[in-house]
Amino acid sequence: MSLIYIAPIQTGSRFWLKPLEAGIHRAFGCRTRCVDLPFDLAGIFDPGRRQYNSSKILLQIIAAPPPGASRVLAVADVDLFIPILTFVFGEAQLGGMAAAVSLHRLNSKFYGLPENQTVLTERLVKESIHELGHTFGLLHCRQPGCVMVNSTYVEDIDQKSVDMCGHCGEQLRVMRHLQAGKEHL
Repeated sequence: MSLIYIAPIQTGSRFWLKPLEAGIHRAFGCRTRCVDLPFDLAGIFDPGRRQYNSSKILLQIIAAPPPGASRVLAVADVDLFIPILTFVFGEAQLGGMAAAVSLHRLNSKFYGLPENQTVLTERLVKESIHELGHTFGLLHCRQPGCVMVNSTYVEDIDQKSVDMCGHCGEQLRVMRHLQAGKEHL
């Protein structure tokens, strides 16, 4: 059975960890393990943007993955970006092992609203499943409500389900079957 590592980055409280582990297991049937990895945040901080480059987090994961990891999901409480976008909720290596999500813009307090741990956790689970879906080779979906629908705004995340549509679920089963075949070679 595949093992997905969850690597918190400057998250403080981890009230979201158990629901995230349950959501990942439900979506992918994978075991999870929380691990603290030595991320170099200073090297990925862009002072002009006051944000952190999520692609460089992925590169750090790929360069030194934990032993036995099939996937690594970094969960950061810093604002993430990629150079062509103002910000990202997360990023993943398509068909690879590395994914990252940020709590920063998923948190209601970022938008001037009271902090709500339940809403934050729901958003985190959805975005984590979305990004991990990319690591299994899934692309963005157009089926309303599917967790693989692209989210430009936080309201988009609130509108979608934690589940994959039938098409994405079938694609995931095929990808997992192909992956299992490669592991047995």
